[in-house]
Amino acid sequence: MAIGDSTFVEPIAKLYDAVLGPFMFEPFARDMAARLSGFEGQVLEVAAGTGILTRELVGALGPRSRITATDLSAPMLDVARQSLPKVTWRQADALALPFENQSFDAVVCQFGVMFYPDIRAGHAEAARVLHSGGRYWLSVWDDLTGNQVAETVHHSAAACFPDDPPQFFARTPHGHHDLSKLCGDLAAVDFRKIIAVTVTLPAGRLGAHELARGFCQGSPLRHEIEARDKGALGVVTAAVEQSLRTRFGDGPIETTIRAHVITARR
Repeated sequence: MAIGDSTFVEPIAKLYDAVLGPFMFEPFARDMAARLSGFEGQVLEVAAGTGILTRELVGALGPRSRITATDLSAPMLDVARQSLPKVTWRQADALALPFENQSFDAVVCQFGVMFYPDIRAGHAEAARVLHSGGRYWLSVWDDLTGNQVAETVHHSAAACFPDDPPQFFARTPHGHHDLSKLCGDLAAVDFRKIIAVTVTLPAGRLGAHELARGFCQGSPLRHEIEARDKGALGVVTAAVEQSLRTRFGDGPIETTIRAHVITARR
């Protein structure tokens, strides 16, 4: 993973939550929370970001459940704490969790493992902190062809720098969709009863202008753009907006988003 792929500074964190949250993360957060509906126990959320899934889990879990939510990025957690002060928040590296062995009944990670420098090591940490028989839920984005807005953003941004095209979306969010490898990595650290399903959901209906800002300025793609030309962020955002209008038309975009949801037992 390239330097900057997991760096969510304050301007990125706020746009991520305001735009990418309702467009792509909230639909899958509702889906994931429904899978945990009524679950009772100590729940650890890893790579919680701005708390998009956490908010859904608060309403879905059983009344005796307790949520501890972690993220590597302090700015992301700062956004999350504002809406969920009663959740236990900890800044933590998913590859070195600050918890004792067998501390939790469930670990949940929505769209976080793709950012790990070592995905298998991250799964091993999840296994370490789970009780025997504990549950692990995670999700990863499918490839770009199944996520057409992200695909459009990727190709449009790349066209702005033909000699050195940004590769963030192809490399990281949509670069770890191989289910055989994902399930193999889980089995390698002694997870069992591994079940993977591919889920397609309607995306939130936002316009091209909002989505161009969200993808270009509210994700680590911003770092790649600014590394190539510090003054190009607005130009690339405008180019992406036009590409989205060309492909999807004016007005709120109606499209789908596709991801893999995996469950496993310790």
